[in-house]
Amino acid sequence: MTGTSERDVAVAGRPESLADLLGGRRGAVDATVPPVAFAVGWLVSGRSVMVGVVAALVAGAVVAGWRLRRGDRPRSVLVGLLAVCVAALVAVRTGRAEDFFLVQVLANAASALAWAVSIIVRWPLLGVVVGTALRQRGRWRRDPALLRAYGRASWVWTGTYLLRVAVFVPLYLGGHVLALTAARVGLTWPLIAAALAGSWAVVRRSLPAGHPGLRHPVTPPTEPAARTSDDGEPHAPGLGQ
Repeated sequence: MTGTSERDVAVAGRPESLADLLGGRRGAVDATVPPVAFAVGWLVSGRSVMVGVVAALVAGAVVAGWRLRRGDRPRSVLVGLLAVCVAALVAVRTGRAEDFFLVQVLANAASALAWAVSIIVRWPLLGVVVGTALRQRGRWRRDPALLRAYGRASWVWTGTYLLRVAVFVPLYLGGHVLALTAARVGLTWPLIAAALAGSWAVVRRSLPAGHPGLRHPVTPPTEPAARTSDDGEPHAPGLGQ
């Protein structure tokens, strides 16, 4: 962005890219393989929720094992597997196949709310993620241009979650299991890739010409403390010297 390469948003010494941090290809595998397995098992078994759940759990375990062998962090792997287990539990308890997707619907609604609130309170989540990746702590917030750019770009991500909710909710209410599966696949990695490109473009266009880029927040200089004269009156620095 503005003279920086995509490597500028990667963590030094770590393999993750910005795509990984915001839900990249490996996260897309977690999000799509178990639901597809559930739908296939449910369909070929004559619409048995239990068979679909078993298929999803097996697929989730296989994906988790594959990711661990590739060296993914155990915590992220377990989070993905836990999401599958919760979705399976909900479907088993209600006996309705569409309820396997209820967790996803609620998670996207909560995510849309979280991203929107983060922008309103001037802690845009895109800035939090990138700032953490670049080990900047809160320095990026002291750069008005970066704060504004991250805020605008975070609306792109808010929109992705709202789009999913808008698509998922009618399908869920209508009990369209296969359509929910297709929407889950179609609105995962393709939508993430579009959001990455869109937010990248928004940040680049929002930063003023000459800005040094994401790695170098431009923070305003600290104002020197006012000095006092011999008679105790405030004495502005730089005046009357």
